[in-house]
Amino acid sequence: MLELHGISAGYGRNVVLRECRLKVQPGEVVALIGANGAGKSTLVNTVSGLLPCRGGSILLDGERIDGLSPRGRVRRGIAHVPEGRQIFGGLSVKDNLILGAYASEEMRDAAALQERIAESCHFFPTLQDRMGEAAGNLSGGQQQMLAIARGLMGRPRYLLLDEPSLGLAPLLVSEIFRLVTQLRHAGLSILLSEQNARQSLKVSDRAYVIEMGCIVLQGSSQEILATEEIAEKYLGGGPSAGVDPKVQVTMSARLQEILN
Repeated sequence: MLELHGISAGYGRNVVLRECRLKVQPGEVVALIGANGAGKSTLVNTVSGLLPCRGGSILLDGERIDGLSPRGRVRRGIAHVPEGRQIFGGLSVKDNLILGAYASEEMRDAAALQERIAESCHFFPTLQDRMGEAAGNLSGGQQQMLAIARGLMGRPRYLLLDEPSLGLAPLLVSEIFRLVTQLRHAGLSILLSEQNARQSLKVSDRAYVIEMGCIVLQGSSQEILATEEIAEKYLGGGPSAGVDPKVQVTMSARLQEILN
């Protein structure tokens, strides 16, 4: 299990995260929702080691990893697919994938590397047909698929997806969220940081709401989806149809208690 206990982090003198607590259990998808600037990417960067903790601890299977380098965390089974894809446009699709296996010593073997590429592209047949092409020639959706496939090259147990639907056409957004479900069925545990709250809640098991660097609400995705305040703020309307009214009332009361 991946656990965050009282995590604080920031940039320079600015504290962004304040005592955040979160956990991702094996085999589940956990959504992290919040407005732009709420601290979602900062939290993901802190988990992957790109940003150091200023307080609290990060545990993986009961052992602290907040002192490990990003490479050390990759080798422990955590992969980060960053916001904005951040592929290397001048390199081929294949070379971008190889970079995803950089922390794995077994990738020095050419046969093992080729097997890993085929395994990582199992969900992305389009990439298999374009291995020799420059990654910059791919469409936005294909580049996002490449970024996810690159993350899979390390055979992670926990996948951190930061705004995977950002800037994509609606049809491709649906494909990305379908892919999240497929990856979960393949055994991956996923922390999904997204502004697209409605879709995130539909594909996740549990969710955390982050505001101004603080976790203000957590619960099952169904409960969060049923919360009137969340629906109005993040979903563009009232509570979702078909949700038990008793759940709506309970979660609304919980949210008011926390925010007050």
